[in-house]
Amino acid sequence: MNKRIITAALTGAIHTPSMSPYLPVTPEQLIEEAVRVHEAGAAVAHLHVRDPETGLPNADQAIYRKIAEEVKRQCDIVLCFTTGGKLGESAENRVRVASNLRPELTSLNAGSLNFGLFHITENVREWKYDWEKPYLEGTEDFIFPNTFKTMRQYLEIIYANGAKPEFEIYDVGMINNLAFLIQKGIAKQPVYLQFVMGILGGIPATLENLVFLVNTARTQIKEFEFSVCAAGRHQIPMCAGSLILGGHARVGLEDSLYIEKGVLAKSSADQVKKIVNIARELGIQPASPQEARQILGLKGMDQLGF
Repeated sequence: MNKRIITAALTGAIHTPSMSPYLPVTPEQLIEEAVRVHEAGAAVAHLHVRDPETGLPNADQAIYRKIAEEVKRQCDIVLCFTTGGKLGESAENRVRVASNLRPELTSLNAGSLNFGLFHITENVREWKYDWEKPYLEGTEDFIFPNTFKTMRQYLEIIYANGAKPEFEIYDVGMINNLAFLIQKGIAKQPVYLQFVMGILGGIPATLENLVFLVNTARTQIKEFEFSVCAAGRHQIPMCAGSLILGGHARVGLEDSLYIEKGVLAKSSADQVKKIVNIARELGIQPASPQEARQILGLKGMDQLGF
């Protein structure tokens, strides 16, 4: 069956409330968004959480649980919980959700990088909250740490709780990192890769680079499924490229706030509908959550910790 997984990343830890009035920040908004993207054709919702009063990204376990339990009550979408958290979050707090909720899928960043967001402050004229500008400006001198030690420790926790890691690949060297972890028996095949393109500090979002990433993974890893997400205006073109190459696609307000040039998306569901329409024009159908579970080998809703 020519089915592909559409993921929607609902809020992330990059964009701030001043950039869009549609960015979901409260548990209620995130629950509503997860149900919306499910109805629009997404099989997976990638979840970060935020302080409901200010929108500051955090790793509040009570908020994660509240959202997870209510989304599960309303639909069968797969929830993928971040272990990235907010920029600067402690390693221990980032991975805690894997043991607390025992989910089906968690992200795992496959290496360290300079994660630059400081340049996007130039596009914001007025700030809604005091934390936003310093948070972004601080990334001029920030390394997003994901060492071999923390990757090993995260994987031990993730596997012990029956979850599957979604490896976030920001640059080609991270494929080599993962190949090493597989060789040492730390990471289990088949793996699921999320190529994250267009972040300042990571690989540029071009079709040539995407082909390079896929071919490198075929050489180094061999057994894998892959998906693509890309920052800003690159979102839809790179996701379409992934579908053409046989991969899956991730959209959502975490990666881009727009539905087209100069037009803010009112929901991640708008972007899901757009990539689903493109997929269907290519003769590709969006996988249901149950089909996504089969494709990725997930444990199923009956074994969740929420």
